[in-house]
Amino acid sequence: MTTRVTTRDRSLAITTETALATAAHATGHTLPAVSVIIPTRNETENIEPLLARLLPQLPPDSEVLFLDDSDDETPTRIRQAAACNSRIRLIHRPPGSRDGGLGGAVLTGFRSARCEWVAVMDADLQHPPELLPRLLAAAQLHRVELVIASRYRDNGQASGLHLLRLAISRASTTVARLAFPLRLRNVTDPMSGFFLVRRTQLQLESLRPRGFKVLLEILVRHPQLRVAEVSYVFGRRYAGRSKASVREGLRYLGHLATLRLGEERARFAGFAAVGTTGLVVNTLALLAFVELGQLHYLLGAAGATLVSSFWNFTFTDKLVFPDRRDGRRWTTRLSLFTAANIAGLLVRGPLLVLLTSIVGIYYLLSNILSLGALAVLRFGISTAWIWPTHRRRFSYDLHGILTVESAVNLLELDRFRVDQVERPDITIEIGGLRSPGPLARFGWVDVAPDSEQPRRIRYDDGLGPFGFWFEADLEFPIRITASPALRHSPHVLYTNVLEPILRWSFVRRGYALVHAACIAAGDRATLVTARTDTGKTTTILHILQHQRRASDRGAFLSDDLTLLRSDGLVLSYPKPLTISQHTVAAVPSAQLTRWQRFGLFLQSRIHSRSGRRFALLLASTRLPVATINLYTQWLVPPPKYHIEQLVPQVRRQARAHLAHIVVIERGSEAARPLEQTEALHILLENGDDAYGFPPYPAIRHLLTRPLGHDLTAAERAIVATALQGVTCQLLRRPALDWWRLIAEQIGLDSNRAALGSLFTLPITVESRTGR
Repeated sequence: MTTRVTTRDRSLAITTETALATAAHATGHTLPAVSVIIPTRNETENIEPLLARLLPQLPPDSEVLFLDDSDDETPTRIRQAAACNSRIRLIHRPPGSRDGGLGGAVLTGFRSARCEWVAVMDADLQHPPELLPRLLAAAQLHRVELVIASRYRDNGQASGLHLLRLAISRASTTVARLAFPLRLRNVTDPMSGFFLVRRTQLQLESLRPRGFKVLLEILVRHPQLRVAEVSYVFGRRYAGRSKASVREGLRYLGHLATLRLGEERARFAGFAAVGTTGLVVNTLALLAFVELGQLHYLLGAAGATLVSSFWNFTFTDKLVFPDRRDGRRWTTRLSLFTAANIAGLLVRGPLLVLLTSIVGIYYLLSNILSLGALAVLRFGISTAWIWPTHRRRFSYDLHGILTVESAVNLLELDRFRVDQVERPDITIEIGGLRSPGPLARFGWVDVAPDSEQPRRIRYDDGLGPFGFWFEADLEFPIRITASPALRHSPHVLYTNVLEPILRWSFVRRGYALVHAACIAAGDRATLVTARTDTGKTTTILHILQHQRRASDRGAFLSDDLTLLRSDGLVLSYPKPLTISQHTVAAVPSAQLTRWQRFGLFLQSRIHSRSGRRFALLLASTRLPVATINLYTQWLVPPPKYHIEQLVPQVRRQARAHLAHIVVIERGSEAARPLEQTEALHILLENGDDAYGFPPYPAIRHLLTRPLGHDLTAAERAIVATALQGVTCQLLRRPALDWWRLIAEQIGLDSNRAALGSLFTLPITVESRTGR
């Protein structure tokens, strides 16, 4: 899918009004607002001319976001421009916080952008700003999520590159297309630095960009994206110097290998490649020591080990682990690397004797065989001790009410992700090998100082580091320490440890986290609540699936949980939706890959109503059920997808005010209004039902009484006050088609044509005493 929109030098003289009008005319719609992300490094002279050409191209409510890694006057120039124009923002990354280079800067921009559509372009004016309206128009015209400005499509040109750089660019593109022949078969310029993407369609937690090639990472890690290309002429740099270098070229090759093989396999391939060159050096040194120096082959092997160790270390440090060199000093890394190789020689020595003196293999070949046999061991030592993995920290800001910092990436909180938080309210750490409770005591609970005024709770399944355990301080700031096994099952860490603590922490801040989906029509929010596995998700998806026209007002806030304040303010809590094959059938527009749909077959059976019933049955036994759940969800993760993947045209909304509550149930057809006291009881009861799996039943009474406070009464008071003046209704249907009635009730008029015949069906009106 491509569009042949060509931008030549003469087209830059087109007036802004003409460009915008032409682009809008192509689609019949007003162009959407866009966040333009511009990574900069020492581009002082380019800022003013860039903004002079870019700002007139922006649709209303757009912004320009500079991600600056400069050491010159560039940030000063940007701040001066921002002082005169509120659409300009600056995020300056000082030395020491510039992880990932240009790619890391762009990723920071994605997280900070305010608009749904995000464009990425360079600051040197080689990417013509006048092309931006056409990229937006192409996205609307072709109904795609990613539009690439291509130098190689149709009439596109790369005239701004000199001959050598053009050859390198072409070669890089060819290598990428060979590495990913299926994904890039219709993409002519995967190396482009100028593109437009719908930010809500990106899974930002999956992106690990290194260097310049952000687009390639997006294309490979998001195969569901629909792509269009717009051809253009790549211009000459306006001022300053290019940041392209041999180092960036090597970084690109490493990144390409990582994308193709996976990070650890790519590192091992690089480690093996360096080791192969080191093998040549080692063999030549051994030959010199033995043949020229007349040393015994064991002494020669020791000397050759020292020579090749220095060789291997130099290139391994620069090429294989360039992102892990900050943890230890250069001399320390070299010493550890040499020590590991000398220790390896102690293992190789007997092996060399065996192969050379006993088996009778020529000593040079024995040396090569022994080095190869130890390669995997040396790689393991290198990654664990010499260049250890830097444990990333993941930060989340939940509407400014609570902040969380975690040692594990929590997908459920992805929409609240921020770069960092100061003084987090809740911190999650991964503990060591020693668990807090006794071994073989399943479901062990401990509290300090006592159960009446708990300050610290501990839960342990009695299986040490291989089982489920956690301990938590209940006094702000809350510190949670979880078992090492929970690092590999972040869904269980969130759902069974953090979320219950969040629920009662929100109460302490004046909010109730209620078990209800939420949709809004304008500022009027409707909560849809039900027992777990009744059909809330399918109901919400059905409603949103029918909100396709520009005049439709239905917006998504939450699917499973919603934040509610006593004055009726509703805040979104947009966790990924847990779906099934039945759920996907309700949204034919869902953008799932073939493999994702295939995986649903197994996932839908494990994470289903029957699977949940079986799990609750296990919970009534003396088995370590929390640990069983941990490993089950580690091996077969629940099928979770953000709303945009299921309903691409969905509108999202952050807040509204409560107007309706609808309780849905399965059973014989009935509909009746609810008293607010009854609706309150059902809403709270459904909340407890959502947390019915261990360890929650064993620790609920402790979580609700931190430091002696009665949080259950506080939660009830928040919800009861919020329900005043709100219409409450019960809907019971055997056909599970509540969505049609709800859409009519809250005034989503786009559904009326489809609903006309439905409302003539008889509905039994229950009396209140009938419940």
